[in-house]
Amino acid sequence: MQFYEIEFPLASPGAEAVEAALEASGALSITFVDRGNEPVLEPQVGEMRLWSETLVRALYGATGDATRDAAGRLGQLIAALGPQAVQHARVRGVEDQAWERAWLADWKPLRFGPRLWVCPTEAPAPEQPDAIVVRLDPGLAFGTGTHPTTALCLETLAGLDLAGRSVIDYGCGSGLLGIAALKLGAASVLAIDLDPQALLASADNAARNGVGRQLRTAAPGAPLAPADVVMANILAGTLIDLTGTLAAACAPRATLLLSGILSTQAGTVAAAYAAHFEPLRTTHREDWCCLEVRRRDAGPGAGS
Repeated sequence: MQFYEIEFPLASPGAEAVEAALEASGALSITFVDRGNEPVLEPQVGEMRLWSETLVRALYGATGDATRDAAGRLGQLIAALGPQAVQHARVRGVEDQAWERAWLADWKPLRFGPRLWVCPTEAPAPEQPDAIVVRLDPGLAFGTGTHPTTALCLETLAGLDLAGRSVIDYGCGSGLLGIAALKLGAASVLAIDLDPQALLASADNAARNGVGRQLRTAAPGAPLAPADVVMANILAGTLIDLTGTLAAACAPRATLLLSGILSTQAGTVAAAYAAHFEPLRTTHREDWCCLEVRRRDAGPGAGS
């Protein structure tokens, strides 16, 4: 099969209508790309917030003449969206390849702290005799260690004494942080996420790493037994909203890691947790930071 891509700037009538029209025209994949260098931070739940200048790329497969096929697809898009929507469209051929593995080409093993490694499933083992290795290929759930917020959490985890400790990973995504905690000696992990796909991914990744029996999953709102270590790599606004929930999830003197925070937001988040926690340290990477704090002796939920 031949493949080609149709690319055009996003304009009227908006992302949802464009996405619907592309799906109806048979697009195999649809990607929205930033045309500049504009960050999109903290969208609301269910919100698809895009850049002020956005490119749309749609991938198609053609069993016959690709040029004729592309002309037909453009005709469908013009009929659905109007000529102005795709007047600057560009069509280019795309070489066929093993798509399910192609994106892995530039992802290499990553080390966090002295011994903790996160490696693609098929990558060679690190040349380090005492390496602690988490094998992970990204899927539909977020979390591979490449983003600064995840990297900060992993580096902080690698420096903790986790032997025999109970852990909660709140907003688990791919389950990477919880799996890393188990590999570093934790006794058990409860992985929590509102996305059912994330819970499935976490359980599957834990099983692939040989720690499936030690990791349980749950949706938010499930009863929580206070844990020795709690991690939440989410976003600043959500972390502030979860102050009471995360405080109750921590046993007395428990360690809490808060990440997904821009460095400019660190003071606001720290202030929200000051009533229940004492600060230990703040680490930074690029524009992001991770707060490490300790639950005060007062016990779970006290003062909330």
